[in-house]
Amino acid sequence: MLAELLLKWPFIRQLRDGGDGTGVEAMSDASKSLRPKNDGAETARSICPYCGVGCGQLVYHRGGKVISIEGDPESPISRGHLCPKGAASYELVTHPGRVTRVKYRAPRSREWVDLPLERAMEMVAERMWQTRERTFVETMDGKPVNQCLGMAHLGGATLDDEENYLIKKLFTAGLGMVCLSNQARI
Repeated sequence: MLAELLLKWPFIRQLRDGGDGTGVEAMSDASKSLRPKNDGAETARSICPYCGVGCGQLVYHRGGKVISIEGDPESPISRGHLCPKGAASYELVTHPGRVTRVKYRAPRSREWVDLPLERAMEMVAERMWQTRERTFVETMDGKPVNQCLGMAHLGGATLDDEENYLIKKLFTAGLGMVCLSNQARI
């Protein structure tokens, strides 16, 4: 009985079994039953959305919910490491204060109102088309230019070169925009 009680102490087990106190001899029954937080989760590879570096991330999810985001050791860019912002990207998708609705503040208003996504998209499209109609120049100095200088587009770091290529085609050919740039690095 006393021997059984004494063997519950990690130090006694270490003396009996050897070891340096960091292995099984130091584990309690509770710690032996612990599993990694990502145990049984599905994994999706992703890229950090914060800057143009393109660090690899592993997004662990279970039951439709993100449970963890970590650096991807197979990423040739970051080799499993993330900066403080990238390491905190789990909060980007799980924080209870995250805005999940479209917010709109009318000109000269002090109040923000929720809008349905469809209505917000219609408003953006209407304003883009109105701006194009108002600022589109067909000719300059007798030469065709077909350009719209009243709008610009800046692509973010999470857009890759292919997405930016398609955006450029849409905005230049479709709307005549000439002020386009992107931060794509991936």
